[in-house]
Amino acid sequence: MLDLLKILFCTPFLLYSCYTDIKTRRVTNKLWVVMIACGAFFVLYDIVTGSVPYLLRLLISAGVIFALVYILFQLGSFGGADAKSLIVISIILPTYPVIQLFGQDFPLNDPLIPVFAFGILGNAVLLTVVVPLGLAAYNLFRMGLHIDNPLYIFIGYKSKISNLGDKHIKLIQSFEEENGEIKFRFKRGGVEINEDVISELKTMSEKGLINNEVWVTPGLPFMIPITLGFFVAVVYGDMITELTKYLILIR
Repeated sequence: MLDLLKILFCTPFLLYSCYTDIKTRRVTNKLWVVMIACGAFFVLYDIVTGSVPYLLRLLISAGVIFALVYILFQLGSFGGADAKSLIVISIILPTYPVIQLFGQDFPLNDPLIPVFAFGILGNAVLLTVVVPLGLAAYNLFRMGLHIDNPLYIFIGYKSKISNLGDKHIKLIQSFEEENGEIKFRFKRGGVEINEDVISELKTMSEKGLINNEVWVTPGLPFMIPITLGFFVAVVYGDMITELTKYLILIR
């Protein structure tokens, strides 16, 4: 029952973080401060009732996740809000919650690594695979086989220059003029879109130097995969463990 209450407690914080991440690409630090402050009740209760064994699991969970997300953050692969959300979860739920509903035990599978937040991260990474596949399906449906840069279909889509403003997107390519022609080159990390960039693109389009559509890549808020990974971990377990088992068995 306590584990179910923890899940219900974490849910609104994660959903709100998704909302703000989508709207502004930012999540206020106050959200995680409030979450850990209010969740302290669960932590203190578990320490009192679980004694030393629980405290050991808590230290392992928080230590492993802190070290992991710190490394990812320093490498630029992780945002601050993503890291803080997993650290807070690792403290409130150091191990996988065990829930019984409708005569069924959840999660459905036993995780290889019993650190709940680690399973969430693994699930989130796997769930992001859906994004490039979705983009490819969208591009093929929209453009068919008439695609000027086939490899781009997995990382972006074409947008009209007039629609570039007020969106959380970047240009996939940088551009510059060479011998009276506009050359586009793939730019790792994308090109920030501002009023000057839009103005240059519009001018070049009006002169007939480029088409009125350019390749852009959306910035996916990672709080969405983390939140989905949270619920998948609660219900299903660790997707990476189960995928590994499947790959081993089919060999």
